[in-house]
Amino acid sequence: MESPEASFIQLTPEEGPEDAFPEATPDQLRQEIERCQELCSALEQDCVKLQMAKEAAEQRARELRKEGELLHKNFEQQMSLNRDEERACQMGILLAEENNRLRLEKQELQKKLEEGRKRVLWEDPVTMLRTLPEKKMVFKGIVTNKEDMNKLMLTPWIRYPLLGGSALITFEKAEVAQRIIEVKEHVVELNYGEELEELDQCRVRVQAAPVDILLPSALEIGLTRSSRSILVSDLPSLGIPEEALLDKLELFFSKRKNGGGEVESRGFLDNSSQVVLTFVQDGVAEPLIAKGHIQVLIGKGKYELKISPCMKGDITNLQFQPSRCPRTVLLSGIPDVLGEDPMRDTLEIHFQKASRGGGEVDALAYVPAGRQGVAVFVEDTG
Repeated sequence: MESPEASFIQLTPEEGPEDAFPEATPDQLRQEIERCQELCSALEQDCVKLQMAKEAAEQRARELRKEGELLHKNFEQQMSLNRDEERACQMGILLAEENNRLRLEKQELQKKLEEGRKRVLWEDPVTMLRTLPEKKMVFKGIVTNKEDMNKLMLTPWIRYPLLGGSALITFEKAEVAQRIIEVKEHVVELNYGEELEELDQCRVRVQAAPVDILLPSALEIGLTRSSRSILVSDLPSLGIPEEALLDKLELFFSKRKNGGGEVESRGFLDNSSQVVLTFVQDGVAEPLIAKGHIQVLIGKGKYELKISPCMKGDITNLQFQPSRCPRTVLLSGIPDVLGEDPMRDTLEIHFQKASRGGGEVDALAYVPAGRQGVAVFVEDTG
């Protein structure tokens, strides 16, 4: 647009209405008219320009309104897409959680299935016998009831620490031990077998107390079948060192053509002629166990060996309960004034006398002062 000075004609104060027409000549009037015409023309041009500017502004406003509507529409579409993506993301999270839950449930079911298989293996005698290595056995014992077949019988073998200056004495009758315990303190004469010079050294005071031990009351053993180990039995007696036989077995079972794989460890079971082979990878032991028997070349001959699963047992629960030995008494406070054998004889003679509340002694163990010992308690079958 043109500047205000070019679009409008400004009137000076001297050219006011009161001074426009006094004594004006025709030429002056003509000039004034022309000037007014020019001013009117300039105003018309300004009006046209303002109208064009108005139309341009309105056009721009319509364009901006359309752009705003388009942006709003795009924004709504983007928000809708974002909501769809959020719903899809939430659905993906839910699906992932469901997949994880199903995977854990599958693992739990597989674990229960494996436990069921193992339980069937041990509950079915026919199935269990087929998997166990053969071993010659001679029955020496008693026949028990069928309902007691699944019970495990424990034979106590309790190690009891015995401090110096104490003794354990076991009587043939429990009532004798009870009388000795009730007295608590006993005066023992030391003039049996040895002459002592001073009279105050001929007697000693010993304390009698019951013997309490802990016996197992409940035992649970968990059996697990090794997935990478096998038990090899029916080994021939070749008169070769055990290490040489283990080398030959490892060499045979490490070859894939024999159905084996890389061997991680090998060794004989304690007090047996059976070998445990453990492979590095899973999946090697199961096919061998399924065969049951396999021909193995050892030296110059072939021998049929039995392949069995390797079972491992771990104690899962062991509970104890206190038990008092009915026929045994603990004697303490015994001074070191006699040799070990004379003191043992003296104690046995003293507590055998009925006049001192004693009775027949079944066993006596004495540990002199300054030493320590271990007493072993076994099941009382008397």
